[in-house]
Amino acid sequence: MTEQSKRSDQSVRTEGQLPPPPPRPQPKRRFGGTQQQIRSALTFYRFAAYITGIFLLLLVAEMVAKYAFGLELFAGGTAADGSSHGFGFAPTDSVEGGLNLSIAVLIVHGWLYVIYLIADFRLWSLMNWPATRLLVIALGGVVPFLSFIVEKRVHKEVLAELSKAPEAIQRY
Repeated sequence: MTEQSKRSDQSVRTEGQLPPPPPRPQPKRRFGGTQQQIRSALTFYRFAAYITGIFLLLLVAEMVAKYAFGLELFAGGTAADGSSHGFGFAPTDSVEGGLNLSIAVLIVHGWLYVIYLIADFRLWSLMNWPATRLLVIALGGVVPFLSFIVEKRVHKEVLAELSKAPEAIQRY
């Protein structure tokens, strides 16, 4: 056999004779901030999630009282019969003056949800998560009890990602 025919026999290999491909390099995890910024955003998110969740539960209780029983929560004012109304539930439109706490709960929850969305966005952008994750986290302030469940899961995931990729924290 000539030298050239030996080379051509060696260059033709079947798939089973090929060496395994080299391992692909794993993409490096990158964060959008430092560890201190991420931990600060996580604390802000946790606080916002708990407060928003509590006010959402108050809102649900207020809605049940209003639409199931026709009652609203008032502080102060004068009842329809002229007597002084202190603090408590009363039929809708039966108290003049005073503070309608049912409406106050609606307004406060709305603004707290805006703050919750800001906290979500801040944590999401620092963690470089996909947009779908932001939507899932944002739903936590709309569905009762979900903010507590999502907060616990997000908190655990953030801490796990921070400890799994400590070299990714150095941004500057």
